[in-house]
Amino acid sequence: MPQGSVLGPLLFLDYVNDIWRNTESNIRLFAVYCIKYSKITDRSDYGKSQMNLNRLGDWAVENEIKINPGKSKAVRFTKAKLKERIRFYFGDQLIPGASSFKYLGIIIRSDLNWADHVNYTLRKAWKGLNFIMRILKKGNNDTKRLAYMALVRPILEYGAVCWDP
Repeated sequence: MPQGSVLGPLLFLDYVNDIWRNTESNIRLFAVYCIKYSKITDRSDYGKSQMNLNRLGDWAVENEIKINPGKSKAVRFTKAKLKERIRFYFGDQLIPGASSFKYLGIIIRSDLNWADHVNYTLRKAWKGLNFIMRILKKGNNDTKRLAYMALVRPILEYGAVCWDP
């Protein structure tokens, strides 16, 4: 393995390692994903969360990183029926609100219902199974089993610990 392939990720991690230095929110990083989350119980918490977003924007400008707020989503997790919409801004751009989002291949809904993720997973697994059945019509059972274990089962098992502990 060439040195550059190891050095690149290490430099990137060193580069973004201080992303949370001026924020009071929780931040999780994985590859190119960044999630900022905080508990909001009243208006002052909303203000703190917006202030932390502003600090994240300042950090991005300072480090010459372009963040596309259009690819971001603001999701509120609650079981309460709330009429008031919360609006967050990154710079002068509104972060669109959403009732669900996909994070690392898992679809998470604001009401923590897993129906969207289960349906997405089933559709994806059926596509893989139909592909195997089309390609291996005349194959033997061992070949079909091997193809199923390699192409379909990982789809069904991925993230199961999250949505079905």
